[in-house]
This record gives sequence, C-alpha cells and structure tokens, in this order.
Amino acid sequence: MRDGLQFFGLYLFAAGISGTVDHMVGQPFMGAILNLFNRVVIPHVGFLTGYEIVANLTVSVLGAVLIIAVERIRP
Repeated sequence: MRDGLQFFGLYLFAAGISGTVDHMVGQPFMGAILNLFNRVVIPHVGFLTGYEIVANLTVSVLGAVLIIAVERIRP
C-alpha cells in the first residue's frame, strides 16, 4: 500500500512539473501520460482557467507532500 501511494505521489509530482513545462514551452516527452491533468481537468474547471501554471505546480506540491507523508507513516 505504501509503495502504491508513493508511486502515485511521484506521478503527481512529475505530472505537475510536466504540465507546467507543457503549458510554458511544449512537452513532447510522455505528454499523453504526464499531461493528463493539464489537458483534461484544467479546461473543464472554470476557475482554473488562467491559472494553469499555478494549478500544475499545486499538483506537483501535493505529490511531494504525499511522498513525504507516506514515508513518515510507520507501519
């Protein structure tokens, strides 16, 4: 369970960074997988329009927090 949550946190961290890079420059590397949040969720949520970079960086921070929190939980 811990490994799965850490992997999900790593995915969120990478997806947030990749989404930010994709929004600023364009991301050809694993864009279909890593930019799912950037390309599917953000356009459908009205209050995130115009704040794409902030939203992607928030996803990245949440991923890092999840990794740290799972690491600190003792089994």
